[in-house]
Amino acid sequence: MLQTKPLGNDGPSVGRLGYGAMVLEGYHGASDDGQAIETIRHALDAGLTMIDSADAYGNGHNELLVGRAIEGRRNQAFVATKFGIVFDDEEAGTDLPTGWGFSLRINGKPAYVRKALAASLERLGVDVIDLWYAHYPDPATPIEETVDAMADAVRSGQVRYLGLSNVTVEQVRRAHAVHPITAVQYEYSLWRREAEKNLLPTLRELGIALVGWSPLGSGLLTGTVGVLDKDDFRQHNPRYAGENLAKNRDRFAPLMRIANELDVTPAQLALAWLLHQGDDVFPIPGTHRPERIDENARAAEIRLNDETLEQIDEVARPGLAEGATLV
Repeated sequence: MLQTKPLGNDGPSVGRLGYGAMVLEGYHGASDDGQAIETIRHALDAGLTMIDSADAYGNGHNELLVGRAIEGRRNQAFVATKFGIVFDDEEAGTDLPTGWGFSLRINGKPAYVRKALAASLERLGVDVIDLWYAHYPDPATPIEETVDAMADAVRSGQVRYLGLSNVTVEQVRRAHAVHPITAVQYEYSLWRREAEKNLLPTLRELGIALVGWSPLGSGLLTGTVGVLDKDDFRQHNPRYAGENLAKNRDRFAPLMRIANELDVTPAQLALAWLLHQGDDVFPIPGTHRPERIDENARAAEIRLNDETLEQIDEVARPGLAEGATLV
């Protein structure tokens, strides 16, 4: 069974790897509901107890999938979800450019916080959400107001722990002063290492866990990405656009050689490296396939010596990837 560690200073123990359910919405290829539900259940069987969703994934459909998957197994699942991205044209929202060729509409106002909570609880079919994130800060709403409204959900017993996603160091400090933040979700992998500079040190100072989304570089670090389907969401990603995909494959090719020398898969190497960055780092890889879940789980058993870690740092230094990142 996968090793567990406390989520931040005051959080519960969860599997060192979680499961990112966003991929089940067809962003990286088609997935049917029956297969998706079985994949989530397989993640639980493998010890990936933190199941990460959001009301934005499939416009609520992802939470419905998670709810169906954990039915009868609620005590095994640590359910994490997010709110704040608005799709309903009748709802107010502040435009947030992403850098990926589209903008998101964000609402962090207290009235919307309460409305989003009720909807997520219903879709998930649960009485309480274990970890509830603000998906993005609302540029038009002080983060203190958003977090105070989220804290009401903790006080009412509808949420156990609060999280933030895609935030700055300043926003973390301001939010944490209102109510303890248990986890911050941020893109973190061998091809996006900005979190190491300021965010991760701040989280460690405050006792907050870092939950790393896209820990496999949207699949590039698996060494298996070729030509993308025209409907693949990664077509929006500047790191996959035009010549950047080929450039990035070439730049990160040395990692594939290191993995081969260690007799592990490239995905296992990338995840093992993240786990070696500290017990407070929790990657949440996503996949459609149960066998990939097993492969990812075995990454927690890999021990990288100092020489190998130095070699990885040298060939996958911060800033190596070509192309902009999401927000």
